[in-house]
Amino acid sequence: MPCVPDPLPRPVPSSASVSARMRLQGRRDTAPEVAVRKLLHAAGLRYRVNVPVPGMRRRTIDIVFGPAKIAVFLDGCFWHGCPQHATRPRSNAEWWRTKLDKNMARDRETTAHLEAAGWTVLRYWEHEVPSGVASEVTDLVLRRRSGT
Repeated sequence: MPCVPDPLPRPVPSSASVSARMRLQGRRDTAPEVAVRKLLHAAGLRYRVNVPVPGMRRRTIDIVFGPAKIAVFLDGCFWHGCPQHATRPRSNAEWWRTKLDKNMARDRETTAHLEAAGWTVLRYWEHEVPSGVASEVTDLVLRRRSGT
């Protein structure tokens, strides 16, 4: 099978420090995810983490309550285009605009795909208070389990 070229070739980093910072950026088990998961666990809820999205390659759900069909995403402000906190880099601006726009489109597509399959999708921003996020998720999971 031939290799498909990356449709968005990576630009040369603007500096070594930026390159190092981006390389260290975690994709999973971020501080907001861990904080919310600890609160959910303390509330007695059990869940799975980083579960592949059914029918979509290379996409994962941050927190899954499988029997209740609830998918929770904790999106980073920079990577997912938070309306309050998103920034647009000045270096390699066109490349970043395209990259971040694709991320947001992929988020919308993933949400629509899961909802069409009967899932409830909850999306939160990394800056949201973990206790508030955990409370909303807990309430929904418990309502779903009790059938109300």
